[in-house]
Amino acid sequence: MSTYVIGEIGQNHNGSVDIAKLIVDVVSRPIHDNLFNNVLPVMDAVKMTKRDLKQELSQSQMNKPYESPHSFGTTYGEHRAFLELNDEQHFEVYQYAKSKGLDFVETLCAVGCLSLLKLFTPDRLKVASRDLTNLPLLAAMAETKIPLIVSTGMAGRKELDDAVEVITKYHSNLSILHCVSEYPTRYENVNLKTITYLKKHFPQFTIGYSDHTIGIATPIAAIGVGAEIIEKHITLDRGMKGTDQAGSLAIDGIYRMMRDIRNLDRSMGNEDLYVEPSVIAAREKLERSVASKTMLSAGSTIKETDLHLLSPGDGIKWADRALLIGKQLKKDLPQDEIIYPHHVS
Repeated sequence: MSTYVIGEIGQNHNGSVDIAKLIVDVVSRPIHDNLFNNVLPVMDAVKMTKRDLKQELSQSQMNKPYESPHSFGTTYGEHRAFLELNDEQHFEVYQYAKSKGLDFVETLCAVGCLSLLKLFTPDRLKVASRDLTNLPLLAAMAETKIPLIVSTGMAGRKELDDAVEVITKYHSNLSILHCVSEYPTRYENVNLKTITYLKKHFPQFTIGYSDHTIGIATPIAAIGVGAEIIEKHITLDRGMKGTDQAGSLAIDGIYRMMRDIRNLDRSMGNEDLYVEPSVIAAREKLERSVASKTMLSAGSTIKETDLHLLSPGDGIKWADRALLIGKQLKKDLPQDEIIYPHHVS
């Protein structure tokens, strides 16, 4: 099974369609595993965020001075407005992502943001962690029947149950991402076992993980405990201006994460125990077979005390030594040689 990986551009485009497209370019570059000479699948999707500033914050908060190295305006409202791309610009990035073979996911932060659906239909819609309790928004998004993703970053069981109840009145094409809304998330707060909890209690939905830790180890581990979707913030340069940049993956990090995820996808295999065909040669070379402990003469009867184990492993195993004990040798056998079935009568 292939993990569905979403690269979250969010607002790391810094108000520029061109930067957003450059991030799409990075995501769509081939992933090479030079060790085994494989070309691996790239990310499945990129995601952007759409806000309706009229439905974002109280007027006093929008007018509040915003003094920060990452500020794009003198007030928080000006900052938010600078970072906001309009519907047509989102459509432009959508078209570009689709031309690169990528899915396009939109986080919608208000009912007013549904206006962009007049221009295009995202492959999935995302509900941000902060809006899991925004039940009117969830209802409006679910009513579109577009596959929906929710994050649990600020939610307990009641909040999630309430959200699921609202969404499933319209459809059941729902994915739930375990998430911790701490930026960056400290590793002791990640609690990846929530993924197994969600898979147990919501087996009818796809369960994944939205990561805010630094690095790539945690999303890789999340797949190991059952996550079928991984979401990770991405950017061109972690040193760029913007509050999410430092906690995102840049070009090298994106490449390494995707290499490891796709190799992990290949590694998961089947719930069974068997010998891979690729192991047979090593097994024959390295395992041990029953061998002569001393020089044995033709006609002698083999006793267990005549036997020990040596490589290669293409002979009789110790568990099957009864096939030799009590049998007569057809010819002389030097010390420390494998005893094959054709050596005995």
